[in-house]
Amino acid sequence: MTPSPLTVGFDLDMTLIDSRPGIKAVYDALVAETGTPIDTDLVVSRLGPPLEDELANWFPAADVPAVANRYRAMYPAYAIEPTLAMPGAREAIEAIRERGGRTMVVTAKYEPNAKLHLAHLGIEPDVIAGNLWAEQKGVALKEHGATVYVGDHIGDIRGAKAANAVPVGVATGPCDAEELRTAGAHTVLASLTELPAWLDAYTERTAR
Repeated sequence: MTPSPLTVGFDLDMTLIDSRPGIKAVYDALVAETGTPIDTDLVVSRLGPPLEDELANWFPAADVPAVANRYRAMYPAYAIEPTLAMPGAREAIEAIRERGGRTMVVTAKYEPNAKLHLAHLGIEPDVIAGNLWAEQKGVALKEHGATVYVGDHIGDIRGAKAANAVPVGVATGPCDAEELRTAGAHTVLASLTELPAWLDAYTERTAR
C-alpha cells in the first residue's frame, strides 16, 4: 500500500502570522466608531479564541453579533497591511512541500480575511479552513487527513487531538511552553524556524 502523503496543518494568528498590530488597529477603529472602551493591548495579548468570545468582554451579549459583523467588514482596511509573517513561516510551508507533503491552515479567523492575510504575505497552503476553534478544527483536519497540527494555543492542541493528529506547540503566542505541554503537545518549538528539523526527525521515526 502506498503511504499517505504527509499533511501538516497550521493555526494562523501567532503561529504563521503576527497579526497583533493589525488586530489592534481594527479594535482601535471600533473604539472610535462605537465609543466603547476596549483595552486593545489586552485583546492582542490573548489571541486565539473566536472573535465573539473576545467581543463579549466589551459589549452586551445582544450587540455582539452585529459588532462582530462590523469588525469583520472593517478588517481588510486596517489589519492586512501591518501584519507580518512569523519567523520561519514561509520556510516551514516550503519544507513540507520539499518533503512531498501538503499543507493546510485551520483557523478561528473569518475565512475570507484569513485568505487575504495569506495572499498578502505570499504564504500558499494547499487548503484554508476558517471559522473553526478548538475541537471544531479537528473536523477539517480529519477531512483532509492531517497527520500533524501546529499551533500556539491550547485550543490548537485540543483540535489536533480531536483529529488524532500529532499536536505540535509553538511558543510564539499567548500560551507558554508549559501550558502547551500540559494540554498535550507532543513537542513544543520555540518558533517555526525549528519545524524543518523536527519534521525530519518525525518522518524518520514514522518511517521505521
